[in-house]
Amino acid sequence: MNKKLIVTLAVAVIAILLGVMGYLIYSLNKSNEENKQMLELAEMDKREMENEYENFARQYNEMKAQVNNDSLVQQLEQEQKRTQELLEELRQTKNNDAAEIARLKKELATMREVLKSFVAEIDSLNRLNEQLMGENENLRQQQAQQQQQISNLSVEKESLSDKVAIASQLDATGLRIMALNKRGKDAKKTKDVKKFQISFNIARNVTAAAGNRTIYLRILKPTGEVLKGGGSFHYENRTLDYSIRKDIEYNGEETPVTVYWDVNEMLVAGQYRVMIFADGKNIGSGSISFEK
Repeated sequence: MNKKLIVTLAVAVIAILLGVMGYLIYSLNKSNEENKQMLELAEMDKREMENEYENFARQYNEMKAQVNNDSLVQQLEQEQKRTQELLEELRQTKNNDAAEIARLKKELATMREVLKSFVAEIDSLNRLNEQLMGENENLRQQQAQQQQQISNLSVEKESLSDKVAIASQLDATGLRIMALNKRGKDAKKTKDVKKFQISFNIARNVTAAAGNRTIYLRILKPTGEVLKGGGSFHYENRTLDYSIRKDIEYNGEETPVTVYWDVNEMLVAGQYRVMIFADGKNIGSGSISFEK
């Protein structure tokens, strides 16, 4: 083999070696660049996962404040604790630990579905609470309306009772007062009066209850004193003396009544008033005057 051939072969071998070395260096640089990019992507992915875990933990905390169900609050606390544990594991995981990051990413997907289920459950409970609150408000309004109706009925009943009481009240009409002397004739002067004759009618009233009635008459002197008859009766929460008392039977039809009062004291000149009472009501009045 001549020297020229040997040199040619050596140059060819050196060229090949240089090419292989260049390729190896290029491949190594490319691999390092790819690894660097992968690490950067892994770091970004890890950071996004951390943000999502933190967001989940915050949402669980907010949801606990929205519910009053102790059992549901306990479940939310458990899931929040689990989320924080996974977040801590993720923070301690190196960027190049692909297997651990993949596991935590899978856990994150599971946590996302769990969170969605809690959101749906709480939303359903809130809608149910709103519905119940609306129903309770309707019930309160109905109760208020019923109370108002009852109040109105009570007022109407009271008014009706008053009207019935007024309608059923007895009424003394045609009152005639006569002063009689000892011969049973009209007496014009007080010194001649020996007896009062008082006549009137209890008017017809079909709304008044039939039965026995006690009629009280008060004869008032000009001084306002009562010509007494030995007894008293109740009128508007007080006790009054009466001059004459008469028991009658009333059947709703017009009933004539005549009573007498014997003079047993000195009379003075002036106006004498007669007031008639029955069933605790003043049902009629009249007067008569005398000269000296």
